[in-house]
Amino acid sequence: MKKVILALLLLFPLITFSQLKVGSGLTVVHFNAGWNSANNVKWFGGLSDAKVKRCDIVTDAVAASKYEIVVVPTIIIFNHGKEIKRYQADISFSIKATKSQVQSKIDDVLMESF
Repeated sequence: MKKVILALLLLFPLITFSQLKVGSGLTVVHFNAGWNSANNVKWFGGLSDAKVKRCDIVTDAVAASKYEIVVVPTIIIFNHGKEIKRYQADISFSIKATKSQVQSKIDDVLMESF
């Protein structure tokens, strides 16, 4: 029995679960990696009328795979778990989308729900 418990304790860190939960409602997720922190989207926290979440693809590889993140940073707008719009970085690992562009898309999604 001790061997089974020891084996489970040793294997537990190898079992990965996605920490990112994209639930109901309007959610905007900023995917990045710790090694790319210089290119964090500074204005991201200032978005309104949506839940805003951050995801480090190094610590949450499951989410990176599930949402097919191929370049960081990437910003994805979800509505009830469905991807609505994706903004990706260019070859310099910096994102060209502006706060007003992303906020405008959030506003459009909200207006469509009426």
